[in-house]
Amino acid sequence: MTEVGSVYGEALYGLCQEEGLTQAVLSELEVLQMCFQDTPDFIRLLSNPALTKAERCGILDETFRGKIQQYLLNFLKILTEKGYMRHFADCCGTYRNCYNRDHNILPVKATTATALTKEQALRLTEKLSAITGKTVTITNHVDPEVLGGVRLTYDGKQLDDTIANRLDSIRSLLKNTVL
Repeated sequence: MTEVGSVYGEALYGLCQEEGLTQAVLSELEVLQMCFQDTPDFIRLLSNPALTKAERCGILDETFRGKIQQYLLNFLKILTEKGYMRHFADCCGTYRNCYNRDHNILPVKATTATALTKEQALRLTEKLSAITGKTVTITNHVDPEVLGGVRLTYDGKQLDDTIANRLDSIRSLLKNTVL
């Protein structure tokens, strides 16, 4: 996260929290982030110094007025005017982190060799929720190189119970064994 993303994301969250709009704006931020990832030229257009700030803000008005929360539209205008649109993804990440913190949500990335079934994901979610005392949201990442098992990443921690990790541990143990 950039400092700009942290400062502006927290500021947007604070405003939305005061107005009771945190969930609505979060949903809209996530949609906007996906759209901007799919069409990076739009961000470049809003950052184009050949256009005046008024023209760039006009583009935002034409595109989003009446379609997103006014606070979010104004936020996009501020980022555009300050030349910070390239930090939009970081702002979204900070906003999401603030939302998760305030709603006791723990996002967990589960890396497995094959996709988790709905039942497996539900059991894992329930178990982690019981352990952490938080509402857990699982994002499954498939990586065939783990061979089996699961690697959990959350809160800057990593719990690795994959076959690949176990094999690496055995390999290291055998390598360091003196006969």
